[in-house]
Amino acid sequence: MRCTCRIKGRKTTRASLKDFDFNNVKMDTLNSTLKADVPKDECSTQSDEDGCQILGEHETQVLEDSEADLDLHKHYAGCTKNPGHEQFIPVDKFTIQHLPEDRRDEDLVQLIKNTADLTVRVDVKVTSSCRPQYWPNKTRPYPFHKGKKTNLRLGSGIIWNVHMVQDETAACWCKQCQQSNSPKHVWWEFYVDTATHVVFDDEEAKHTSLTLFYDREGSPEVTVDTVRVDKVDIEYDVCMLKGVTCNRRLGRKLVHIGKDFSESWQKVCDEYKTSRDDHKLVYIVSHPHGCHKQVSIGRWRKKYVTKDKDGNDLYQFTYTTCTCPGSSGANVQCVGYSVDWPDLVHGGCLRSGLNYSGNCKAF
Repeated sequence: MRCTCRIKGRKTTRASLKDFDFNNVKMDTLNSTLKADVPKDECSTQSDEDGCQILGEHETQVLEDSEADLDLHKHYAGCTKNPGHEQFIPVDKFTIQHLPEDRRDEDLVQLIKNTADLTVRVDVKVTSSCRPQYWPNKTRPYPFHKGKKTNLRLGSGIIWNVHMVQDETAACWCKQCQQSNSPKHVWWEFYVDTATHVVFDDEEAKHTSLTLFYDREGSPEVTVDTVRVDKVDIEYDVCMLKGVTCNRRLGRKLVHIGKDFSESWQKVCDEYKTSRDDHKLVYIVSHPHGCHKQVSIGRWRKKYVTKDKDGNDLYQFTYTTCTCPGSSGANVQCVGYSVDWPDLVHGGCLRSGLNYSGNCKAF
C-alpha cells in the first residue's frame, strides 16, 4: 500500500533530501553533545505540592493549507533549531559506531532498530473544538486552542501490543470493512503511544492516520487510517490510540516486530538498570519535519518527580537528545528504565536548548 497525505484534495509532497549528506554524519558533533556541560533549564517550570511540571514549546510540524507549505523538504531545509540536522542519523544508516564509545553494545543497537521499526508518523487533519484554553491548573496556553481547524499536524508515535483477533460473530472495524458487505472476521489490533497535544480526542482521531515504515527517501509507505482514542491524559500529555488492520501481511509483520522489540528491550533493560543513572543515555526515533525516520542520541539532564492521584511517583525528564518539529509524541527511551502507563513520550523543547518528556510511571 502506498500513502499520500491529503487535505482538502491536496497532496503532501514527500521530502527530497538528496542535498543532505547522511553518509557522513558528523560524529565529533554528536559526541560533543553527549559530553557537553548542558546549561540549567530556563523553562516555564511550575511547582506545586506534588512537585514540578515542565512546560515548553510543542514540536508538532504544522502545515498550512497550501501547496507551498505542504512541501516537507522546505521545512527540513529551513529548520532553525537544528540547521543541517547533523545530530540525527537516518535509521537505515544507523550503526554501532553512532553510540558513545563506552556504550557500543550490539543488544542496544538491535533495540534501537526495533524501536525504529515500530515508530510511526502521526498525521492529524482536524483540530478538536474541545481543546482547552490552558494546560490543566496552569496559565500556559494549550497548543492549538485557537488554531485553524483543518491545518495538518505531523507528530510521531510508537506501536506496541499487536495482537490478532478472530471472531466469526464480529467484524473488523477498519474503515474499509465498515463500508464493505463482506467485512473480514480476522484482524489485528494494536496500540500507539503519542502526545495528547498531537491527538487530543476522538474528534481528532477520526481524522488521524499512521504512516509506517517510512525509513528512507523513496521507501514505500504503509498507512493505517483507522484509530480511536483508548486512553488520554491531558495533564501528563500522553495519548494512547488503538489501531486496526485486516491486512494479513501487515498484521503478521507487526506481531513479529513487536516480539523482537520485547526481547531486545528486556535484554537491554536488565543490562543497564544498575548503571542507568550514571550513563543517563537517552535515544529517540522520530519523524523530524514529517520526513523519514531519524535516530538521535543524548543524555538526560534532570529527572523531575511528581505524584499521580494514587500517590505513585511519576517522572519527567529533560535531555540533550535532538528533536525537531515533527518529533512530538515520539517514544523516549531512557536506557535502563522500565516504563508503565503513562508511557514516556516527547513533549517539546525549552528555551535553554534542552528537550523534555511528558510524565511517565517508571521503575
